[in-house]
Amino acid sequence: MYRITINLLIAIVLCTSGVVYAQTSQKLTVERATVFIKGAEMVSTAKVTLQKGENEVVFSNVAANANNQSIVVNATNGVSVQSLTFQNSYTPTATASPRIKEMEDSIAAIAKKKIPIGNKIAVLDQQLTMLQNSGKTDDEKPGPAVAELRLMLDLVNEKMEGLFNQKSKAELELAAIDARIAGWQKQIAEEQQKAYLPGGQIAVKLYSRDATLSNITITYIVPNAGWSPTYDILVDDVKSPVKFYYKANIFQNSGIKWNNVKLTLSTGNPQEGVQAPTLTPIYLAFYVPPVTYASNNTVVTEYKRPLVDKYKQSSMMTSAEIKNSPTTQTNDMAGLSPGVYQQRRGAGLNADGSRSSGNLYVIDGAQLQNSSMSQYVNVDNEGVNTTFDIELPYTIPSDGQQHLVSVKRYEAPATYEYYAAPKADKDAFLMAKITDWQDLNLLPGQTNIFYEGTYIGQGSIDTRNIKDTMSISLGRDKKIVIKRDRDKKLHSVKTIGTNAREEFAYNITVRNTRKESITILLQDQIPVSNDKDIVIDDVQLSKAEQDEATGILSWPVTLKGNETKIIKFGYTVKYPKGNTIQ
Repeated sequence: MYRITINLLIAIVLCTSGVVYAQTSQKLTVERATVFIKGAEMVSTAKVTLQKGENEVVFSNVAANANNQSIVVNATNGVSVQSLTFQNSYTPTATASPRIKEMEDSIAAIAKKKIPIGNKIAVLDQQLTMLQNSGKTDDEKPGPAVAELRLMLDLVNEKMEGLFNQKSKAELELAAIDARIAGWQKQIAEEQQKAYLPGGQIAVKLYSRDATLSNITITYIVPNAGWSPTYDILVDDVKSPVKFYYKANIFQNSGIKWNNVKLTLSTGNPQEGVQAPTLTPIYLAFYVPPVTYASNNTVVTEYKRPLVDKYKQSSMMTSAEIKNSPTTQTNDMAGLSPGVYQQRRGAGLNADGSRSSGNLYVIDGAQLQNSSMSQYVNVDNEGVNTTFDIELPYTIPSDGQQHLVSVKRYEAPATYEYYAAPKADKDAFLMAKITDWQDLNLLPGQTNIFYEGTYIGQGSIDTRNIKDTMSISLGRDKKIVIKRDRDKKLHSVKTIGTNAREEFAYNITVRNTRKESITILLQDQIPVSNDKDIVIDDVQLSKAEQDEATGILSWPVTLKGNETKIIKFGYTVKYPKGNTIQ
């Protein structure tokens, strides 16, 4: 009685002093997610009933790795957000991965099936024991006649054989269940190796002039998410446009399941940062070998300082000073002298995380090499910062696995022609050529090619190396037969004076076994000399277009149905005799 009265008095005093506010807990629901090439912005909502005055609401179902600086809280109905605090949640239910819980439940369900099988095996063992004992006779009593004994043994053997078969079948079923359980346990062990994030909480202080119902929206960015593009390319026939079906492989490991979430894909990357790089001076100096000597039983290495200007004298600096001196390069840099560093595998990587030149990409101060993500983070790509809104909601679990999502469908007019380079591959390839590809918002990615309703194979799109026209290979056409032979009759090696002359000649035969006409671009090559003593002359090109720099030869050839054409070309190589041309 007295305890209740005291607590009531304390509550009245606190209320009159104006420091008491309502405190509630609320679970957030993930409504939307904008997935970047690396990272994602999550938008969660909740409806909260607020009292007049100050209220504190602790929101759960928040990613533990949320970027604190990115958290934004909005409230409706005139409610003011006074402050927010992010904290990790370490409740017992939040310490295990949801994926592990699902697998443990599967193991429990499978383990229940072992009970009746184990009971069946036990019963069979009892029956086998009884049958084995039934064949024994008492030494004091006369045994059965020979005929009766044989009949009894036949019955026992037949019955035991059936029981053994049943037991073997039950044991196989039990082994199969154990194998499935072992598989789940292996997956649980792999899942436990992952750095699972148990989840976080956001404590928000709100002020409301009146008691009201407010819609709360909380937005923040998580790093453990991203997407990469892939494309299905369909061509019905050579008279139809090319159909692009955009797809995205989305992953997230935020610790929060995205259940029926509206997705937006963005080609941006917030983890790159927005700070423009600043170039610092690079000072050159002559290398001065270090001086090593013994002092007080200690080996000391000193470096002579280079002359900074004519008024300052040279001095010595210790190896510790060299070690602690600031550098402009990182990642395996060896100091030679102040301001001069021998550059090894960290070429172009600046300590401030910027890139110095070329196609070097650095995120959080680390150079990206052979990364599936780095190829998409390219400021020269016209698709950067393009967003794709996904119309249908998707469920993406927090498992770090890739989940395929359909994005958009485009059509592009194309021209079709065949291409062949018989020196490298004797098959002809059907190519679709697209000129207005810049409007398709393409990113580099893998492709799955379908032609005339049949899966052809995989390819790739690299928009960084496309100039005016995008060429997509639609596979091999075996109805175009190509043969490339060296004309041995025209091949000869002659010696004239101090020089040797070697002649080369080739024949390319193209046959169109189709009924309709086709156009095919044939390419071959002649060698290019980088030595003045090696001369390429007497070139016979058969009206080919020649690239002087590379030696590539091109012939656009039109063939009627069942028509065959032969293209001949050759050249002569002149070089000093006694040498071998490689």
